[in-house]
Amino acid sequence: MSEELVNVSDLNQHAYCPRRYWYLHFYDTQGRNYERIEGKTKHENQSERGNWLNELYLESERLGLKGKIDVLDLENGRTVPVERKRAESGDYYKSDEVQLAGYCMLLEDHLDEPVRQGAIYLYETDQRMHVPITEDHRETVREQIDAMQSMTVDSIPPFTDNPKKCEACSAREYCLPEETARLEPKKVRGTGWEGRI
Repeated sequence: MSEELVNVSDLNQHAYCPRRYWYLHFYDTQGRNYERIEGKTKHENQSERGNWLNELYLESERLGLKGKIDVLDLENGRTVPVERKRAESGDYYKSDEVQLAGYCMLLEDHLDEPVRQGAIYLYETDQRMHVPITEDHRETVREQIDAMQSMTVDSIPPFTDNPKKCEACSAREYCLPEETARLEPKKVRGTGWEGRI
């Protein structure tokens, strides 16, 4: 790929499934699906309340990151990035924590002070989950950035080892795990797709 700045929201895609990110990045397979349209609408319809700052864009050459924080909560002398997610289940994914950690790191780089906590707001269930950001989160972000910047169009990642991730994936029609399992079974050995066809 190169040393271009990685979008923080793409950290989530890559952490969830590197192959999905590869398709989204190199083939622009994002399209318009319900979750993305619904999420964008929710973002646009939010108003400013209290000491909140909406949609703060930051970038850092040092970190190799750029991104727009959904909401920055500035109440009670804290600086807490808040990421909005649909999550009808009432929970979020580990990849959401990676994205949130990326925003915390961007904030730290600009504020020159630690940001040790973020929040994930699940708007379908109206829940706000506080997420402590650890050194493990930060290391995962650094590893994701390195992996994403070293990707090339010729280096397609293997299938995910969790086929359930594919069920609602917007890149599934391009990735074609079921077709590959049928037509080229050697390519899916060890991925979890072998016995699913």
